[in-house]
Amino acid sequence: MVGRPTNVTRMGRVEGKVALITGAARGQGRAHAIRLAEEGADIVAVDACTDFATSPVGGATEEDLAQTAKAVEDQDRRILTRRADVRDSAALDRVVADAVAEFGGIDIVCANAGIASFGPAWELSEDTWQEMIDINLTGVWKTAKAVIPHLIERGRGGSIIITSSMAGLVAYPNLAHYVSAKHGLVGLMRGLAVELASHRIRVNSIHPTTVDTPMIDNAPIRELFLPGVENPTKEAASELMKAMNALPVPWVESVDISNAVLYLASDEARYITGVTLPVDAGAAAPYKIPHA
Repeated sequence: MVGRPTNVTRMGRVEGKVALITGAARGQGRAHAIRLAEEGADIVAVDACTDFATSPVGGATEEDLAQTAKAVEDQDRRILTRRADVRDSAALDRVVADAVAEFGGIDIVCANAGIASFGPAWELSEDTWQEMIDINLTGVWKTAKAVIPHLIERGRGGSIIITSSMAGLVAYPNLAHYVSAKHGLVGLMRGLAVELASHRIRVNSIHPTTVDTPMIDNAPIRELFLPGVENPTKEAASELMKAMNALPVPWVESVDISNAVLYLASDEARYITGVTLPVDAGAAAPYKIPHA
């Protein structure tokens, strides 16, 4: 029997690269930071660490961001944390400058920050509509705008991964503003993919189904599935949420999305650009067999 040589060191799939992640304090953003760090990347973790006026879902905190930092450091990787709102271009420019000064450059961008709110389209306030578009769509453009000049000047290519949603491919009720923003990200991704291809900068979007994060695991979301039920439990809502997916699960885990991010960030996907990648447990299937 031939054993594996003991002197071979396994290289991580993004070894030596630097990844900038927005919305990194918790949820999918934190999972992306940890997964990329596990595979050798240093991390620039960005989060607003605040609540948002029109979202019923509480925002992350500075303590959450500190927990992300510890989790990355536990992987023996370096991390730079910055509190910045993706609506603030000047703040994002400072983050990029700090990252370049600290690490020498950026290779991977995960434009992940986003918020959630709910209501019929005709009942949404103008403030609710505008804050959704400003953060979930324009904030991604501002993130890309801050990093792209550096990526081009550096001349080493790169990977930009935009977090859209299944709501970027199909529509859901009570989410017209969210659906509009997430569909808009597909157009932004495709435009950037064409514009940046000559610089070897790849741009793709990922489209999760429901993910077990604070954005999904909260009372307002559960009440959408169980209207009229006071303070419905996660377990009760999960049975109804399962019907959204073809596979018999109510949601996927953050790491399932992070694995897709890792693939798109790695050289394994070196010729993949302009792609919408669902991680949806079959949610996009128009006809689903009812779950027992």
